Parts: sequence; structure tokens; C-alpha cells
Amino acid sequence: MWSRRRTAGEVVLAVVMGLLAAGTEELLGGEGWRLAVVGLSAAVLSVLRRRLPVAVLIVTAACAPLVPGFLALLILVGWSSGRYIAGAGRALIAYTVAYVFNIAAGLVEIWDLHRALSVVFMSTLYFLATTLAPGLANRYWTQRRTLLHALQEGNAQLLRERAMVVGQARLLERQRIAQDMHDSLGHQLALIAVHTGALEVDRELTDRQREAVGVLRNASVTAMHELREVVGILRDGVHAGAETAALPTGAGDTSGRAARGTAGIEGLVEASRAAGNRVGLRRRGEYRPLPPAADHAAYRIVQESLTNAYKHAPGALIDVEVRYEPDSLVVEIVNEAAGQAPEDVVSGGQGLTGLHERARLVGGIVHAGPVDGGGFRVAGMLPYGVVEAAPLVDAADDFRQQSTRSPLRHRGAVPVGQADWTVTERELAMAMSGGRSTGGGVALGCGIALAALVLLLVAGGFGVYFLVGSLEKGMIDPAEYNAVTVGSTEKEVRDKLPSGDTITTSGLHGKGPKEPEGSNCLVLMSSELGSSMETEPVFRFCFKDGKLIEKKSYEVTR
Repeated sequence: MWSRRRTAGEVVLAVVMGLLAAGTEELLGGEGWRLAVVGLSAAVLSVLRRRLPVAVLIVTAACAPLVPGFLALLILVGWSSGRYIAGAGRALIAYTVAYVFNIAAGLVEIWDLHRALSVVFMSTLYFLATTLAPGLANRYWTQRRTLLHALQEGNAQLLRERAMVVGQARLLERQRIAQDMHDSLGHQLALIAVHTGALEVDRELTDRQREAVGVLRNASVTAMHELREVVGILRDGVHAGAETAALPTGAGDTSGRAARGTAGIEGLVEASRAAGNRVGLRRRGEYRPLPPAADHAAYRIVQESLTNAYKHAPGALIDVEVRYEPDSLVVEIVNEAAGQAPEDVVSGGQGLTGLHERARLVGGIVHAGPVDGGGFRVAGMLPYGVVEAAPLVDAADDFRQQSTRSPLRHRGAVPVGQADWTVTERELAMAMSGGRSTGGGVALGCGIALAALVLLLVAGGFGVYFLVGSLEKGMIDPAEYNAVTVGSTEKEVRDKLPSGDTITTSGLHGKGPKEPEGSNCLVLMSSELGSSMETEPVFRFCFKDGKLIEKKSYEVTR
């Protein structure tokens, strides 16, 4: 079924073809019902050219010599048939049959045994230029687009298969890492929890010492819960924080599980205060929920910033601020300068790098650096909406088509796989950018176009040569006409004059004064111009019984 846009286009094209056909007929002397029939026929054939390409091509080619108004339609049908006739063999047969019918109709229209070869030659050039050349060009571009689509689909399938293989490999590696973490860290944390639990109930400890041991035990238990969840994430691929985003504000529940998200920031601050650090917390703005990954990233930013402050600026005042801006959540952690240099700081150097990566994956950013007057500041901005990471390669527009600009639309950057790019725009963009993928196709297309141009130039040269020879066979000077005398033998006169067997004298016979009864006349053109643009001066020589019985000079209307 045609879309509305295509239907409107076909209707407009049919109307244009009908008007062109009727207008051409009127310019060449047609009138009345003939104009209406020709215009309506052209419109109907234009609409049917996609559904019945072979039949429309043959009918149009056969009628074109008899109906001059079909010239524009023949060009359109020849172009369209090159695309819609399925199979090279079928297309060859269709164009051959159309060519035969076109030649036959031309011979019927201008029948003269002496000029049959001339008619065939001119009709062949006419058919090549108006029908075959457009059909070959359209067929080449159609096959090229089909090949390009097939390559794109195959490449997209390869990309999907590659993604599946990469996913399987990533899953296996995550399972291996999870097993190693469980076997190594899990054992050590379990030992820490057991020993601190036993130490906490030791009667010889003071209340202050027992409180510090309790903090260590809670930290080890929380670390074990976090380790289990990290192991589960590595094995199952669950987004971090998905299960804890809805937990109430606080350090954790009765099981020791920490609330990791913006709801768990208060717990981090309370734990830091219990460990003897000076930490302040402020919340500003109206609360808004975040996606689980962004919520967990906010928690990790605060956690890592507090850890760095403990290690690099022990005893310094730490200020934590959580702001709900209109478009994003901002967490900011600032610590004062250290009163004394830290001793034996153990750092892996990957904490801030990990924060930058976490923020990038959820569409946010993290800034870390010193502040004026000493101290250090870490600020993270995380969006409320879910931001998907852009793929490195767009499967729908791959196969070396990674152009970022559309040359036929606006000049701004557009996504690589923009859906409203047409195939022609992609090909033009690749050709303009000098992509290697189009080098062979462009070279082949240029070669075909050059070969067609050379063929047309050669055919045109032969046509000009043939036309000059035809003029010599059908034209004489007035002096030659005056030199011929009535009563001379036919052989003598014909030896002095051209044969007149040329296409240039077609239409001159049967016009002018009545020919003598039983005579055989030779009509030639004059080398001089007529009295007007619509008349042609001619010379007529009539023979009977082997002698020239009459010669006349007059003008005829072409």
C-alpha cells in the first residue's frame, strides 16, 4: 500500500506527464479529442509504470514514434523500468522488445524503402538516449543501494554476535573475580568480625575501649555485607544500589546492612563522628529520587572523600553538603588543611579515578582539587534522569559510514546513526569525506558514466557525419537547377543531380503543384533559404518515357 506522501507524489507526477504530453501534441499541430486522449494515456501509464514495468515500457516505446507527446513519458518509463524490472535477463528481453517495437513504429510512421536504414539509425540513437541510458543508470544505483543495505544488515548481525560473545566473556571474568574476592577478603573479614566480637565482651576493657571495638566490629560486619553484594553484582550483573535505594535514612538496619545511597550518607557521617572525626552535614533543596546507579555513586563519592580526608588530613574539620538542584544532585565534601603531616599514608591511588568513572557512567561529573587557604574539595554532579552510555559503533549506520554531519541538512553535529538520513545522503557524505568504502563504487559509477558519454559522443559524431552526407544527397544549388533543360534524357539528368535518397527530403513528396500523369518525379531541396522559417524551397524534376518532361521550383510548408 502506498503512503499518503507517495500517493500525492504519484498523482502530481501523473498530472505533469499528462500536461507535457498534451502540450507537446498541441505544439505539433494536434487538437481536439487527440489532446485529451494523449494526456490521459500519459497520466495512466505514468501511474502504472511501477506495477507493470514491462508492459508500460513496451507500450510507451511502441507509441512514442506515432505520438510525439510521449517523449517525456518515455524518458520517465525508461528510468523507472531499470529499477522495477526484476532480473537482468528479464530486463534485457523487455528493453529488446521495446526497441524492436520502437523501430517498427518508426518505420510505419515514415515508410520509405530508400530511407529505411536512415530511420533505423536515428531511431536507435533516440532509443539509446531516452530509454536505455536512463534505465541502466537507475538499475546501477538501485543495485548499489541494495548491496549497501545487505552489507549493513550483515554488519549489524556481526555486531550483535560480537556483543553476545563479549557479554559471555565479561560474565565469565566477573564470576572469576567474584570467586577470588569471596575466598580471600571474605575469610579475612570474617576473622576480624569474630575477634572484635570476642574482644568487645572482654571485662577488662574500659567503656571507651569497648565503644571503639564496637565501631570496628560494626565496620567489619558492614564490610562483609558490602562484599557479599559486590560479589552478587559481579555474578548477576545487578545494578549497585538497586536493593538499598528504598532503605530508610540511617546507618543501617538491624542486620548491619548499610544503606548505600543518599539515604546512607547520614550513616557515614555518624560513623565518622563515632570514630573521633569532626564532620558536619547539610542538606539543601527538596528531595528528589535518583536512579539506583546515580544514588549509589553519590554514596561512594561521600565515602571515598571521607576516607581520603581521614588519611591525608587527620583531625581536620570536614564539611559535607548535599544539594538538590533543579537539574541534578550536587554532593560537595570539603576538608580543612591538616594540622600536622600524616604518617605512613597507605593509598592505592585509584579512589578518585574510580569516582570519575562512576560519575561518567551515569552522565555526571566529579571535580577534585585543592582549595584556597589549604584543604581539599571533592564535588560531584549527578543527573536525576537515566543516561545511557553512547555505543562506540552504531550498528544501523556502520560499514564505514561514521560521518557526524549531514551535508544536505543542517550544519550542526548529529548522531552517527540519525534515522532520517537517506541512503543518497549517506553515499554523498561518504564521497565528500573521501571514505575508502565508496572509492570503488564511485570509481565504477564514474567509469560507467564516462563510457556512456563516450558512446553518446561517438553516436553523435556518426549522426552528424550521416546528416551531412544526407544533405549532399538531397540538396542542389539554383545554378544546378537552371543548368538542367527540359527534354534531356533521364539518365543524363540523374547523373548530374544527387539521388535524393535521404531522410532530409522526407515530407517533400506529394506537395506543391500536381505532378504530370504517369510521371516519376525527383524532389530535391534548395541550398537557399525560403521566404519564411516555415517554408522550404524545393526543385522538382519529373520524368516520363526516359526523358525530363517538367521541372519546377516552388516552396512547401514543412
